Amino acid sequence: MKTECYGLVLAGGRSTRMGADKGEIEYHGKPHREFLYQLLEKFCDEVFLSVRPNQTENLNHNFKTITDTDAFRGPFNGLFSAHKKYPKVAWLVVATDLPLFNETALQQLIKSRNKNKIATAFATKQSGLPEPLCAIWEPSAFSKAASFFEEHQSSCPRKFLINSDIELIFPENDDVLINANKPEEYQLALKKLQIIEP
Repeated sequence: MKTECYGLVLAGGRSTRMGADKGEIEYHGKPHREFLYQLLEKFCDEVFLSVRPNQTENLNHNFKTITDTDAFRGPFNGLFSAHKKYPKVAWLVVATDLPLFNETALQQLIKSRNKNKIATAFATKQSGLPEPLCAIWEPSAFSKAASFFEEHQSSCPRKFLINSDIELIFPENDDVLINANKPEEYQLALKKLQIIEP
């Protein structure tokens, strides 16, 4: 039986280092959370924005949302909240702080999906470490992650993936995994986009 794959755009962060909501920053002529949502719509069975409770009033109501339940600290909270709502599906998650993520990378991630592993995650060639917020999480991953976090007193999704049986893949260009969390990283992303998209 086919396991459905839902898309999740993590847009619930507080963006304190950036000083502005990262989901609202425009890299491609629209708020980046909307760009990613529409990108995932091309390939996923359903797509949702993961948001904080106080964010929903400012969102475009054409986009479906899942509100964080605050079960965990950090970015895994949004992912776990989505799993609680739809526990039988796999989740393809992308964070809003990935301004260079594109359709080529998304297709590679989907094509490389290994349903026999608990997750399929990108990693840069430089670090070799899994990027938990640019990955496909299978349904079986979540109970294991919750147990891991309880045992290790941590809610770091990367640490969990490092210690788990996952499919690790490398993008054709490491730049698609560049994080823009601070103003200087935002400026770097803009420069790189000018080179890629003249």
